[in-house]
Amino acid sequence: MKNLNWLKQISNHGRPERRLSLGEYKRAVSWSKYLVSSGGEIKGEGEEEWSADMSQLLIGSKFASGRHSRIYRGLYKQRDVAIKLVSQPEEDAHLAALLEKEFTSEVAFLFHLQHPNIITFIAACKRPPVFCIITEYLAGGSLRKYLHQQEPHSVPFDLVLKFSLDIAHGMQYLHSEGILHRDLKSENLLLGEDMCVKVADFGISCLESQSASAKGITGTYRWMAPEMIKQKHHTRKVDVYSFGIVLWELLTALTPFQDMTPEQAAFAVSEKNARPFLPTTCPMAFSHLIRRCWSSNPKRRPNFDEIVSILETYTDAFEQDPTFFLSYNPSHGSFLHKCIPRCTDFHKSACLGPKKCIPRCIDVRKSACLNP
Repeated sequence: MKNLNWLKQISNHGRPERRLSLGEYKRAVSWSKYLVSSGGEIKGEGEEEWSADMSQLLIGSKFASGRHSRIYRGLYKQRDVAIKLVSQPEEDAHLAALLEKEFTSEVAFLFHLQHPNIITFIAACKRPPVFCIITEYLAGGSLRKYLHQQEPHSVPFDLVLKFSLDIAHGMQYLHSEGILHRDLKSENLLLGEDMCVKVADFGISCLESQSASAKGITGTYRWMAPEMIKQKHHTRKVDVYSFGIVLWELLTALTPFQDMTPEQAAFAVSEKNARPFLPTTCPMAFSHLIRRCWSSNPKRRPNFDEIVSILETYTDAFEQDPTFFLSYNPSHGSFLHKCIPRCTDFHKSACLGPKKCIPRCIDVRKSACLNP
């Protein structure tokens, strides 16, 4: 590989990308010296399976950044990719060790995860003090960016259902693998060109068996469960809490606790049991689910198997009756949830199949489906 060849610009569907500014170029060059190789894969002990061939990597323009990372669009083996570069600070050994631990953990999880609603891992490179993670590139950007481009309370219900189901399916899969995400938020949910949502950023994820304490966890307060804020023992239900906040975001297109600093939000949630305001226009079907998800008692929060079932039920009902959310009130009983399993299990019942059963149960509660 020719020196710095991987820094050259790439095109976007035939249109040139924005050229790097002098400052961006200098920073990229300063980091790239650790990654440049003369060709072939860079391998270390125990890294062979995921190591990147840096001679095949071309980097384009930066499209996101964090305190210790930069994310660029690029090409790897002629595939459109996102390239995350993480830089260890030389002056802080503790932080450097933490960043290396997060890199190792993220790569270990990503390498083994395969699901339509989980970001696809491609390769990685470990050359301290710089680490590189290469994933698929999702052109839609983050869900947070998309929501901030919408008018408040304007996302249509069908899209809210689609997005929330995508997220719930991804989280259902993660939990089935025994993995806690611990930083679920709209910024870490990415949109493809087909509007499919994928869960990303597993830097502080862990196995549930290793989640004894949240001490030292650097999650995001606005989305963080109270037990994590208090650095107490936590379970997979911390992700359910965060999902409740994300579902609130989908319905409002607003930032949670936007009138508070992150620290103020953390205090309000953990000490005052505060939650984002649910507008009166929010359908009761959604507000009921959200309140269950962000319950202060983790045991009262549903798991993602139940969340997926509820959202799929809502989706079927909404497809059959666009006025469903105007009339359905889960606090009046769970007839809808009782109806679906029975119709699914017993196709020869008086219900005419699961999808034909839904409007009948809504309109005529004395049908052969179970009544509340």
